[in-house]
Amino acid sequence: MAMIQIGSHKLPARAVLAPMAGITDLPFRRLCREFGAGLTVSEMVISDAQLWHTRKSHLRLAHDDNTPRAVQIAGAEPVMMADAARRCMEMGADIIDINMGCPAKKVCKRAAGSALLKEPELVEQILKAVVGAVDIPVSLKIRTGWSTDQRNGVDIAKLAQDCGIRSLAVHGRTRQCRYLGMAEYDTIAEIKQAISIPLFANGDITSAEQAKYVLDYTGADGVMIGRGAQGKPWLFREIAAYLSTGVLAPAATAAEVQAVMLSHISALHHFYGEQNGLRIARKHCAWYLQEHDANTGFRSEFNRLESASAQLDAVHRYFEQHGQTLQDAAA
Repeated sequence: MAMIQIGSHKLPARAVLAPMAGITDLPFRRLCREFGAGLTVSEMVISDAQLWHTRKSHLRLAHDDNTPRAVQIAGAEPVMMADAARRCMEMGADIIDINMGCPAKKVCKRAAGSALLKEPELVEQILKAVVGAVDIPVSLKIRTGWSTDQRNGVDIAKLAQDCGIRSLAVHGRTRQCRYLGMAEYDTIAEIKQAISIPLFANGDITSAEQAKYVLDYTGADGVMIGRGAQGKPWLFREIAAYLSTGVLAPAATAAEVQAVMLSHISALHHFYGEQNGLRIARKHCAWYLQEHDANTGFRSEFNRLESASAQLDAVHRYFEQHGQTLQDAAA
């Protein structure tokens, strides 16, 4: 199959990383790229550039060395969104991604994220303003609609293409569904039939087999992986191998999981500083070990540690004690 192309950018793989607030920071994006993600997108930044002076915004806007560099913006004011896109481009973004898929209440209260799906006229104004403000590709992430009886994803997708959007990602739930129940892919398949720009299917893709099933079922060009990559960045490698050979790749070894955890945790300490890095490392540790630390004993201990060296030492000890058990389970 031909490579997915967004503007002039050809993606090296069909599985890309979804932008997730508080998760897809620079260390995690780099890690997923190393395992073969075809594209990574920054955490969502609000469109009001006057608020970008905060440390949180600076960290979210930090660019990867890899290209293309994609930055996601969210907001409900066309002029402000256009200005944010222009500023991101000037700061080195290669692709601007617009968030119209986030179901979080604090985002939807501002009439941004998936709340916009109720207002196609405003969607059109925002898309035209952003596309007209930059000379780099603009992509869009949406849900299938606002609610189960208002699935207007096909209409929004066609509108997006008409406005100059260069690729589209669709999460197989409505805003009303949040993350409950199972993702549905019928609407994504309908959208694929209605547009010609690249389409990424998103929602409940946690294995290489599921990725292939969703691609076959929907006809989508690629898959966007969100929660499935938490604690499992090698999922991108597994998907690429399965799509190209039809054979499941060997599971990550215990030694590899240990090495990835240590590298990732160290990167978090360095990126955020020790105190914030300690806090953020805790949730990633929980994701890495959620299938193995059944009684949560180690994770509870890890959450009480108060120095970078203590966290790293704890991971070393855990794998010294349980590495063989993990290896046997993976075999």
